[in-house]
Amino acid sequence: MANDRNREDFVAPIRRLLVGVLVLLMFAVFLIWRIDSPRVERFRADIINRFVPSFEWAMAPVTGMINLVSDFQSYQRLSDQNQELRRELQQMKAWREAAIRLGQENAKLRDLNNVQLDLQLTYVTGVVLADSGSPFHQSLLLNIGARDGIVDGWAAMDGLGLVGRISGVGNDTARVILLTDTSSRIPVNIQDAGQRAILSGDNTLHPPLEFIENADLVRPGDRVVTSGDGGVFPAGLQVGEVALGVDRRLRVRLSADYERLEFLRVLRSHGTENITDPGGLIAPGLLPVFEDETTGANDG
Repeated sequence: MANDRNREDFVAPIRRLLVGVLVLLMFAVFLIWRIDSPRVERFRADIINRFVPSFEWAMAPVTGMINLVSDFQSYQRLSDQNQELRRELQQMKAWREAAIRLGQENAKLRDLNNVQLDLQLTYVTGVVLADSGSPFHQSLLLNIGARDGIVDGWAAMDGLGLVGRISGVGNDTARVILLTDTSSRIPVNIQDAGQRAILSGDNTLHPPLEFIENADLVRPGDRVVTSGDGGVFPAGLQVGEVALGVDRRLRVRLSADYERLEFLRVLRSHGTENITDPGGLIAPGLLPVFEDETTGANDG
């Protein structure tokens, strides 16, 4: 007990002395840092230059943590920018697809405008709404009908050639029977050979030619157009060109692009005038001349 009391009596004064010295040191540092004097400023600079560089090892973990936080924030910003760029890329892809689709539609409409038709023929352009094609029946549905003046039997073309004919008209829609349909039969003229034939649909993209006047004169590559016989179609509409099928039959490679039918031009066909009076073929001034010559011959 006596030893503990003696040790405490010895430590207590030293503790008080150290606390007093520490307080005086802190007060001195405070005064040094608060005094505005050139000498004190140089003294402060010397102290900083002497002790601060030696504490770099202690600041290294703090500096590394600060850099780590800064790098994480930078990665977060890069990730946000990447996500934003991905969204913009998706939007650009959508706009690109829309631009390509509009370009294709524009090209098809330009093709329709470039089709050479009889000046007396007018037309109505319609959009293909549906393809009701099947192995046994091939047709299309257009968004034009009786309200647009569409009539059964009128020819339908794309920008390249004849596609089919109107077969069924509603108020707002019309059905087009394609040339490839088995019920399609149209008279055609093989121009290079000067032969007439019937183009018969057989549910293939290359329908055969039947009832050719002289098949020996027909060659692959000959141009095929409508003949106008029977008043089914106007004469001279582009159909395609002759091709030799694998079955050795003469077929027609259709000019129309059946894989991408989006717009069709329906031709207003007003028919042809039928001449029922043969006398109308003779000019009025010629008949009296014939009568005079006949009379003179009889008098002679």
